[in-house]
Amino acid sequence: MTSDSPSIALVGPGAIGTTIAAALHAVGRTPTICGRTAYEQLELRHDGGTILVPGPVLTDPSAIKTTFDLVFVAVKTTQIDAIVPWLSALCSEKTVVCALQNGVEQKALITPHVSGGPVLPSVVWFPAQREPDTSVWLRAKARLTLPDTEATELVVNALKDTLCSVEVAADFSSVAWRKLLQNAAAGLMVLTGRRAGMFNREDISELALAYLRESLEVARAEGAVLSDGVPQDIIDVFRRYPTDQGTSILADRVAGQTLEWDGRNGVIQRCAKAHGIPTPISDLIVPLLAVASDGPG
Repeated sequence: MTSDSPSIALVGPGAIGTTIAAALHAVGRTPTICGRTAYEQLELRHDGGTILVPGPVLTDPSAIKTTFDLVFVAVKTTQIDAIVPWLSALCSEKTVVCALQNGVEQKALITPHVSGGPVLPSVVWFPAQREPDTSVWLRAKARLTLPDTEATELVVNALKDTLCSVEVAADFSSVAWRKLLQNAAAGLMVLTGRRAGMFNREDISELALAYLRESLEVARAEGAVLSDGVPQDIIDVFRRYPTDQGTSILADRVAGQTLEWDGRNGVIQRCAKAHGIPTPISDLIVPLLAVASDGPG
């Protein structure tokens, strides 16, 4: 293995995973793909056309006979326990694991389940959605942000010259918290059943701004360096989206699946309590998201 030609596996061929698998396949670096369903192929549609990634998707961890240099984990934070057998099969003590997940706790959640190799958190900046025919629609340019570590070079080289660009951030924590604030505000879509167009309503944007300002204080207490203008910047991002653009947590709600409410919203409330910061809006939103996900009722 060299850093220019690592052996690569990917766990979780959902919308984000399919995008990364297609990006790699298009430049001749097709990963071994692992998941719950043995798709015969993956299909990504984007502005440049369609990419078909040959399968089948592997569904049995016991069939894995070798470990890999680089493993992308593209399952939601609520699914980590389910992929532990995959991590055991795919990873050695030298494997770099890159988490393509929401939140700021990726490293803490995955590290206990790997063999001692580095776990790289990432920030995923692109919207991709699963279509009814199981294809994935990439609705904007694909882009990742990674922390500036020695292991990062492996991921940068793996994605070199692909449709997914990679940025390396010296202050990764601040970038991750900024994205978390955006994800947290998107949780309001779950509670309304509406898409990005809802942020064009002044009352909704004011509520979201208040929530974001409250959450910004928590992010700063956690060490993030973010300006006072970040909440408004995030609202402006939502307003630039197509009005029908959703978010993964809304798609999960529509499908009746478990929601990432804790990793996207609950974490802000938990960190606030640790710092003694009052969060009245979080204290309302988080229980509503939790019961929408987990019930009862």
